[in-house]
Amino acid sequence: MLQGIFTPNLIPFCDDGSVNEPELRRMINWLIEKGVGGLYPNGSTGEFIRLNFAERKRVIQIVAEENRGRVPILAGAAEANVRDTLEAAAVYADLGCAAISLTGPYYFKVSQESMEAYFREVARQSPIDILLYNIPQFANEISLPVVQRLAADCPRIVGIKDSSRDFPRLVATLHKLKPQRPDFTVLTGTEEILLPSLLMGADGGTIATSGVVPEVVMKLYAEFRAGRLDEAKRIQLKLLDLIEAMFAAPIFPEGFRAAAALRGFDLGHSRQPISSREQADLGELRSRIACILADCGFAEAAHACVRPGVCGARPVDVDAIVRNVLQNLKAGA
Repeated sequence: MLQGIFTPNLIPFCDDGSVNEPELRRMINWLIEKGVGGLYPNGSTGEFIRLNFAERKRVIQIVAEENRGRVPILAGAAEANVRDTLEAAAVYADLGCAAISLTGPYYFKVSQESMEAYFREVARQSPIDILLYNIPQFANEISLPVVQRLAADCPRIVGIKDSSRDFPRLVATLHKLKPQRPDFTVLTGTEEILLPSLLMGADGGTIATSGVVPEVVMKLYAEFRAGRLDEAKRIQLKLLDLIEAMFAAPIFPEGFRAAAALRGFDLGHSRQPISSREQADLGELRSRIACILADCGFAEAAHACVRPGVCGARPVDVDAIVRNVLQNLKAGA
């Protein structure tokens, strides 16, 4: 089964807009060293829609080369037609990915009947397992009855990632699918409800915040697995401020890109231009994110944290943060 925390991979860009392959490789190794459970390239956080088909395939190749079989790869394969989806599936299977993630058709509205026909055709020909990806904000919703029928009839369809931000829908999915097919993977794509989803029986999640603070998200998951629910709850609530700040960016996923840059990575400029006013807003948001990271003990972000003080803006005291974190660690030892 696909289970645990899968990290949606951010894509760094060079000044000319091309994918910064060396930096992407560095990020992949850093995430694996930090203990993430799996990698999820070509998802929404990876801005797959802003890459062309050749670039998307190249991203998966880079991830597979750097991963070297250390963790499972869930490869986004949401192409615009069956032909390209099956080509992507074949390439990703050859690269050793564990499964592909597949949204419903996007841009054009389609009926649930046509949606089901689409997934059945891909499942019939796919050389690799398929995880359905329900994200009705950006693609046609995959209704629960359709998911049930596909799970019953298509062995290649092994699970679903639900990013609908609809907790009752996630619980209903668990209730309907797990008795029918216990090995059917259910992942949440909404990090604000990661712990509640795990408590209700979800197998894990694709958690974008794990690309910024993998140490924290993996600790939450470890505390849950160990039954230390009070600590897992504390971490979940602590994460909410960071999640809220990163989602406050003018466009997605600029807040996550800014946060990863504060951890020491060169993300470059997004391919999506933004207005000068939004650029200014993003600068203020970057400082807010830096302060949150610094307060959580990530001292490398502290230089960008500026707090309003009596005499105007002042940078945070890095040494004081480090001393405080060390004292807290000693107290908890």
